Amino acid sequence: MGKVIAVANQKGGVGKTTTSVNLAASMAATKRKVLLIDLDPQGNATMGSGVDKYDVPKTAYELLIDEEPIDQVTVKDTSGFFDLIAANSDVTAAEIKLMEFFAREVRLRNALAPVRDYYDYIFIDCPPSLNMLTVNAMAAADSVLVPMQCEYYALEGLTALVDTISKLASVVNPDLQVEGILRTMFDPRNRLSSDVSDQLKQHFGKKVYRTVIPRNVRLAEAPSFGKPAMYYDKTSNGSKAYLALAGEIIRRHEEEAQAVVVD
Repeated sequence: MGKVIAVANQKGGVGKTTTSVNLAASMAATKRKVLLIDLDPQGNATMGSGVDKYDVPKTAYELLIDEEPIDQVTVKDTSGFFDLIAANSDVTAAEIKLMEFFAREVRLRNALAPVRDYYDYIFIDCPPSLNMLTVNAMAAADSVLVPMQCEYYALEGLTALVDTISKLASVVNPDLQVEGILRTMFDPRNRLSSDVSDQLKQHFGKKVYRTVIPRNVRLAEAPSFGKPAMYYDKTSNGSKAYLALAGEIIRRHEEEAQAVVVD
C-alpha cells in the first residue's frame, strides 16, 4: 500500500508548494508511481506541474463534492511525470460545500481508497490554513511533512502545528504522525538559521531531515516555466537537494519496513 503524505504548514511562504512539486517529481524520477493532489485553491502546485489551472476540465472539487471516480479527475500529462489532481478557485467553493455533508472530514480518504495500492507515494499540497480541506488531507494521510524556514516565528508556528496535528489525530485519524521536518530556504551564513536549526534537532531529533533545501534562484524561477526544478535546471543546488530528500525518505521507509519484519 502506498504512503500518503500531507505537506502542510499553517504559515505561508515556507516552500510548501515548492516541496510538494519537486518532491513528487524527484520520487517519479526514481521510478516510483506518484500522485500529487493540489488542495490549495491558489492552484500553484497545478501551475508548477505544467498544467493550466484555468483550462483543466476537472479538479479536486469534482473529487470531493461530486464524488467523481479518482481516475476521471486525474491529469496524467504533467511536466514532472507524476499524476495530478488539479486545483483552481473552484476548490474554494468545495471548502464551503463540504460543510453540508455528513462525514465531510473523510471524503478525501474515501476517494483515495481505490488507488492506494496503485501509487507508491501520494502527496497532498495543503492550503496554508486550518480549514476543512486541510482536515480532509490530515484524515487521508499517513503522516505530515512540515516544510519550515529557520526563523524565530516559524519555530513558534511549528509548535502550534504539531499541537494541531495531535488534536486532529485524536479526532479524525489516530495513526497520523509527523513524517519529518524539512528546513527550507536555508542560508548557512545566517546565524539565526543555524541557531533555529540546532533547536529543531534538539527538540525533534530524527524527525528533522538531514537534507536541507537551500535558498536557490532556480527553485524560485522554475514554477514560472511550469516545471519542477530538476527539469528546469537539473544541475541547480535546489534540484539536487530535492533528489537527496527523496532518497532520504525512501531509505527511512525501507528501514521502517525492515524493522516491522524483524519485530
